[in-house]
Formats: sequence, structure tokens, C-alpha cells
Amino acid sequence: MRSPRQQTGFEAGLKLRYLKANELFQDLTRAQLEPFHHTIRMASCRAGHVFYQPGQAGDVMFLVKEGSAQLYRMSPDGRKLVFASVPQGSMFGEMACIGQAMYDCFAEAVEESLICTLSRDDVRRLILQYPQFALRLLEAVAGRMIDAERQLEALAFRPVLPRLAELLRREARDGLVEGLSHQDLGDRLGVYRETVTEALSALKAAGLLEIGRRRIRVLDDPRLQAIADM
Repeated sequence: MRSPRQQTGFEAGLKLRYLKANELFQDLTRAQLEPFHHTIRMASCRAGHVFYQPGQAGDVMFLVKEGSAQLYRMSPDGRKLVFASVPQGSMFGEMACIGQAMYDCFAEAVEESLICTLSRDDVRRLILQYPQFALRLLEAVAGRMIDAERQLEALAFRPVLPRLAELLRREARDGLVEGLSHQDLGDRLGVYRETVTEALSALKAAGLLEIGRRRIRVLDDPRLQAIADM
């Protein structure tokens, strides 16, 4: 494997293109990003690969350049609770300087993904040198906090059925949810697989869904929306 200083010109150019495509860096010029490409690492991850886990060295920011990831914690009884989905173009990390923490957290690639990592020093230099980067970073963190508050509110006050309906509508592409097992849905909702299976069966019996293996087709989106709004 080549060291960061031994990168080819093609690799360096590719990395800079990926950074420029991210909203955090879109206000910066190629010349402004040039000093950082030597220290920013880029790695491919297969689906299911855990690329961050508790005890790993902190002070790292991750950028999902391609694919997607999920963040989760494990309960004492071995249940997996997914508390954040990280789509392409998003960032997260263990960065004390921006109020982000990943205590007892795992990060896993949901599909074939390309992940960039920045050190604490990289982020600190960017914040100090480029106020526009700092502003976009604050906006991203604020958005993540709002999402977390909404999830906590849903866990505390909303029953499983409307939460499941909302998740299915959010994940559906042209009325089809593919690649998620009952266990995956349970992990997203913070409930047991059996609970999800019962809720799916109820929605299927009501004529709202058609269910196959890792494949759910939404048959009646208006009614599913009505349940999600309960």
C-alpha cells in the first residue's frame, strides 16, 4: 500500500474531486483543498463492514463519498439499535471540536461504499482558516441533532405501527423497499424483529403491503401515509 505522500496524481485529483462534491467543501477552491489531500484517507468498504467501533482511536471525521452507512449501538441484551442512517455525501465522526461523540457506537457500511477520513488536526485547520467551512459544518451538526431529537421523540411517544409506516415510505423507491430484512427494520426502529413481523403482517392484512424476501411493495401509499401521520 502506498503512503499518503506516494499517491499518484490521478489518486490525488480523484480525492479532491470527491471533496469538492461534498457540501462542506463546496465553497473552497481546489487550491485551498490541495494542502489537505495528503492527509485525508480514502478507503472502499464492502456491505456489512464495520469501519468504526468502540475503543477505536477517536478524533476522526468520516465522509461518505459513495454508498451509505448506518450508526448503531448494542444493548446489554445484544440488540442492535440503529440511531442514524448516513446517506451518500453526509459526514459524521468522533470530533470533540464540533460537539460530535460516538461513545459505544459502531459505524457499518450498508452497501459498497467509499469512505474518506479526516483527522482532528485537518478539521481544526479548516475551521480556523475557512469560516465558510465552519458555518457549513455547524449547519450539518445542527441538522443531525434535530434528526436525533425526532428519533428520541418517536421512541418515547409513538407506537410501532406509524413509525414503521413512516420508515417504509422513507425507504421506498417507486413504491418498493428492497434489501431490508425484518431484523434490519427492527434495528432501525429499536424494537425486536418479532414486533416488526407482527406490524408488517397487520399492514399486509389491511392490503397496504405485499411482502417478499427482503422486498416490500407499497400497494396503498395514501393509507400508509395516514398511518404514519397517526
